[in-house]
Amino acid sequence: MTEGPNLEDEAAQSTTALGPLVGLAREDFVGAVALLLRETASDPKRTMKHAQEMGQDMIKIMTGQSDLAPEPRDKRFMDPAWQYNPFFRAGAQYYLAVQKGMRNWLSELELDELERDRANFISNIIIDSLAPTNSLVGNPTAQKRLIDSGGLSLVKGLKNAYDDMVHNKGMVSQVNKKPFKLGENIATSKGSVVLRTEMMELVHYAPTTDEVYEVPQLTIPPQINKMYINDLSPEKSVVKYQLDNGIQTFVISWRNPSKEQGHWDMADYIASCSEAMEAVSKITGSKKVNVSAGCSGGQTAAMLASKLAADGKDLLGSLTLMVCVLHPKQNDIEAGSLMTDNGMTLAKQRAAKKGIIKGDDLARGFAWLRPNDLIWNYVINNYLLGEDPPAFDVLFWNADATNLSAALMGDFLHIFETLAFTKKGEVEMVDHKIDLSKVDSDLFILGGVTDHITPWKATYRSTRLFGSDDVTYVLSHSGHMQAILNPPGNPKARYYIQKKDGPLPETADEWLKGTEEVAGSWWPYWMEWVQKRSGKKKAAPKSVGNKAFKPLDPAPGLYVIEER
Repeated sequence: MTEGPNLEDEAAQSTTALGPLVGLAREDFVGAVALLLRETASDPKRTMKHAQEMGQDMIKIMTGQSDLAPEPRDKRFMDPAWQYNPFFRAGAQYYLAVQKGMRNWLSELELDELERDRANFISNIIIDSLAPTNSLVGNPTAQKRLIDSGGLSLVKGLKNAYDDMVHNKGMVSQVNKKPFKLGENIATSKGSVVLRTEMMELVHYAPTTDEVYEVPQLTIPPQINKMYINDLSPEKSVVKYQLDNGIQTFVISWRNPSKEQGHWDMADYIASCSEAMEAVSKITGSKKVNVSAGCSGGQTAAMLASKLAADGKDLLGSLTLMVCVLHPKQNDIEAGSLMTDNGMTLAKQRAAKKGIIKGDDLARGFAWLRPNDLIWNYVINNYLLGEDPPAFDVLFWNADATNLSAALMGDFLHIFETLAFTKKGEVEMVDHKIDLSKVDSDLFILGGVTDHITPWKATYRSTRLFGSDDVTYVLSHSGHMQAILNPPGNPKARYYIQKKDGPLPETADEWLKGTEEVAGSWWPYWMEWVQKRSGKKKAAPKSVGNKAFKPLDPAPGLYVIEER
């Protein structure tokens, strides 16, 4: 069937991320619905007028005179039956009439910009759930599959639904996990854990070249995802690519916190990062350590850089930040309009009471913010068509989310509320006053064109925050994790860079005007940038670790397979 690749691509664009959305409380959703109900009651004449207009559309549909038709790009209505079968055509038109009526009504409401965004967002979630394609009766493709399979598609769909109820806490599965096994066909790069603490493991990967660069690179992953996103398959492994290009490669593997570890806060994570950097320095003999990080790992790396600068430690070499927002604005993302100060306070209080936010709860909440891509697509594929969800490595990793400690959640929300990274010494966290203007490391910052989670223009604002004279910004033509996992050999890959040398423009729009499109992966461009900042070459070490940091368990370590 053709749905598989589309499902893979859509879900991979919307992988779970740690950001201000973890502070959404159910009251924020209720408040958005209440706003719609309030406006319905506030002006009965206006409501009646739109009801009459919708009624006129219904009459046209019943008499075959309606010209309502789905958008040509709406994949839900691609089956020819929506055009040629009178029953299905009318079903689609009824749905489109409701959608049209809602939009016209919302456009006349007297709302401020934030309230309008909130109303539009919640109404779209409600309307999407009413699509006829979400039911067997209203989905011609599912009905054809039922007939062609002699009823087996329905049996398989019911089995899939039962499995999700029993094994996936009632959430529709986005991935078939069966083909994947860590260390066998996922996370296969050779290496060992060389340092283990209660909070993290430090993995040292074995060199694959005769010579390596003097300055090593440490990757700091997000706290709610497993570290093996950096080493999915040999074809799309950032770890393997670094090793094959002579980079001494280390990756932190965060432990999945239990309720008893809900007190782990940003200061604890920064202390672990510092400990890992010191270990990397001692193992390699390098006085500098380059750091790479993505998404919330990038926020952690920025905090680490600020702390090191405040303490006068000269250990940080270059810094790479991928799909990471340090200067957020509420309207950066669609769901941002739902966030309220009261909602964030309630979310923090509930998390503190529980100690942690469970990884599957985070994933469930995130999915309902993009229900068409992350829920209804899979209801149709898994239940109505009786297909297995796609077996896709990025989705396997995304489904392997970890818990989030309540203390760390509170710290991330505090960073968002105070805009801590944009202030110079005004906000105190991690035993220092945050000031990125004191960080003078060379910077490489990556954004993704279609990133819904950390929009690229929001990532570009990071270029204005640091005290560095050398800042490079690259825009990858993809979304969130797919922007990072864009290795050489991908025929669709392309990226944008600034045409001329010199300081970056102040705004993302100005930067875009002065860019050129480059065909292919951005990895070689980045690797050349990293190598220039990695010192001279020397003979590769014959083993990982050293006498003080002896190899323990093989990569990817024990914490990635530990269940909590």
